[in-house]
Amino acid sequence: MAVGFPAKTNFATGDVLTATQMNDITGTLNLLQSTLYPAGRNKIINGDFNVNQRAFTSTTTSGTYGFDRFKLLATDGTSTYSAQTFTPGDAPVAGYEAKNFARLVSTGQTLTTARTVLTQPIESVRTFANQSVIVSFWAKAGSGTPSVAVNIQQYFDPATGGSATVDTPAGKTAITTSWVRYSLSVAIPSISGKTIGTSTDPAVQVQFFTSAGSTYNTQTTTLGIQTTTIDLWGIQIEAASTGSTASPFQTASGSIGGELALCQRYYYRITATGAYGHMGFGSAYSTTQARIQVQAPVYMRTSPTSVDFSTLILYDGNTTYACTTCAIDTSQTSPRVSNVIPEVASGLTAYRPYILMASNSTSAYIGFSAEL
Repeated sequence: MAVGFPAKTNFATGDVLTATQMNDITGTLNLLQSTLYPAGRNKIINGDFNVNQRAFTSTTTSGTYGFDRFKLLATDGTSTYSAQTFTPGDAPVAGYEAKNFARLVSTGQTLTTARTVLTQPIESVRTFANQSVIVSFWAKAGSGTPSVAVNIQQYFDPATGGSATVDTPAGKTAITTSWVRYSLSVAIPSISGKTIGTSTDPAVQVQFFTSAGSTYNTQTTTLGIQTTTIDLWGIQIEAASTGSTASPFQTASGSIGGELALCQRYYYRITATGAYGHMGFGSAYSTTQARIQVQAPVYMRTSPTSVDFSTLILYDGNTTYACTTCAIDTSQTSPRVSNVIPEVASGLTAYRPYILMASNSTSAYIGFSAEL
């Protein structure tokens, strides 16, 4: 039980506190507790779109992550998810000078299965089970008054024995051509009687639909197909502890470094800080392949399952060898240390040590994914 403090604002008069005041557990200290320590209240990670490890600019490919933790789901026509930058002073919240926002553009959709969705999977399908929550966000339309629909999806991973997916629509709201904050309340169902799959992926998906064919009428409160441009920022989902008013926006961690670390639990990228920046160290085991160890900056959600890279070489102190492919060595990888197998055309010497490094490029990188 929280320890309260009498809800008095002036103790300079020498007042004697009554028994009722001394037993007040809903007073000032509890209010301070809720306002000074908000980290963890918002379950959306990177809700201000500040972290962009992938150096994302734009994508039209469904299932692709852009800003950290946010990915596009798209069917039919063209759905474009892009990174946008606020002009200094134009961020929608006074006192919170945000840098980036996300833009979704939908065109040419006609099918009943059409959709344009920005979504974030929240780790563990147990999150918010049997609770009422408030989803809040800022939005702005390119023109007209289109709507944004929000759906909460409990994914139990039926492919590994879990129960069927449960969708709970939070509703839809019409938006304007100015930045405005919107909030929707929704009661998330209990998971009593459900079976959670055996994989590491069961999650709660928070989905923002900006266009949807009739297949998604239930999830979107009949949003419908929209040809539109919609900008989003300041996304938050929190337990509705009192009433239905959204709390002031706060990132999941409350700090820049903390938010980066939360993002790196799911994906981290090492980008060269110099033309020949080092990425990892190991040794060759054939003339074309090596095993290279790379230390993760945080303990990841699970052992990474995929790797992406660009412009890398292996170097033995004398000769460089261009990496043509790079794969995860699943037998030697853990949530804390990743082992990769870079491949070159030829020329390596078995058992000789090699450095994995940038090939004269400050844009060279290697990234590891443990995304949901």
